[in-house]
Amino acid sequence: MNAGRDRAGAATALELLAARGPDLLVRIVTVACSDRALPDLSAELAGLVVRSAAALTFCDVHVLDEDERVLEGGGTGPVPLGEGDVGWVAAHGRPRRHADGRGAAVPVYSGGATIGVVDVRSAGGCLPEDLELVTALAALFAPVLCSGRRLRTAQERELSAERFAERAVEVQEAERARLVRDIHDGIAQRLASLGFHLSAADRALPDHHREAREQIVLARELCELAAAETRAAIGGLRPPVLDDLGLSAALATLAREASSRQRELDITVAVSGELEDALAGHIQTALYRIAQEAVGNCLAHAAATTVDIVLEHDTDQVRLAVIDDGTGFSIQDVFAPGRRPDSYGLRGMAERAELLGGRLTVNSRPGNGTTIRAVVPLKP
Repeated sequence: MNAGRDRAGAATALELLAARGPDLLVRIVTVACSDRALPDLSAELAGLVVRSAAALTFCDVHVLDEDERVLEGGGTGPVPLGEGDVGWVAAHGRPRRHADGRGAAVPVYSGGATIGVVDVRSAGGCLPEDLELVTALAALFAPVLCSGRRLRTAQERELSAERFAERAVEVQEAERARLVRDIHDGIAQRLASLGFHLSAADRALPDHHREAREQIVLARELCELAAAETRAAIGGLRPPVLDDLGLSAALATLAREASSRQRELDITVAVSGELEDALAGHIQTALYRIAQEAVGNCLAHAAATTVDIVLEHDTDQVRLAVIDDGTGFSIQDVFAPGRRPDSYGLRGMAERAELLGGRLTVNSRPGNGTTIRAVVPLKP
């Protein structure tokens, strides 16, 4: 019933607007087909109303929010339901002239319910033909505003999901940092103290207690092994160099360590741009891990002679690139289902970037080296 009424109203509006020539309908279709979201869509429709009317000087297109408590999208700011002429029209679903006679508020219907209000004003008395035009336009605005509202809801949910994912990463890194401190200040210190006391016991033991000395030597070896595993666990949870020196220095350390493993490999690190504030810890960790994985892949598979690590800071994003001149590979083959395990590392890098709302791209061809680029936005 309501849908039929909406179609009838739209048909009447189309007839009225068609009588004014095709240009107006073309402009409406152009706005309807744009990818604008609220409130930009409301502003575009409001401008269309003023340009199409004879004597209107002002227009606001308000849209009822999902909770149907506040009208949004107008240049004058949010309007609570029932407040003023616009709020009254939204609450009662009927048009209403302004008290000074220089304009009116017209409801926008969808499915028999009011979803928005078109509020217009003129310098003098509002012309009847202009009000007729606004009423016709309001009937055609309904599906456009519904689409805009759905798009805004989808964008808000996507943004909320991104914020949740980034917050989860941030909390995870904070917990890892806490574990690193606890292990370093607890287990690692105890093992260091144990090693000291075992050495002291070894020195104090008489020479003729050979079996006891052998047990102490074995205990020291186990202690050193446990200390090494503890250091590896700390490095796996969060690279200590990040906390000590920051991301730029950590990348330089990564390059030196990789060069020491393959003497013929020349690795350079270039850093450009400055930030007003230091990068958040979880972002530094993600970028470091991406670089670490990319350099590790290069050492294992690329047979490269040069690797360039480039870190670029900007006001709204940070970019990381790892570029090698190695043998390269076929991206299609690597990511083909069930073909090669190499894709796990690449997917892991991509996931790290995506969890921060960023993206990772991989460019490679056999014989032409590989370039891995990560871009992570910096939210205010």
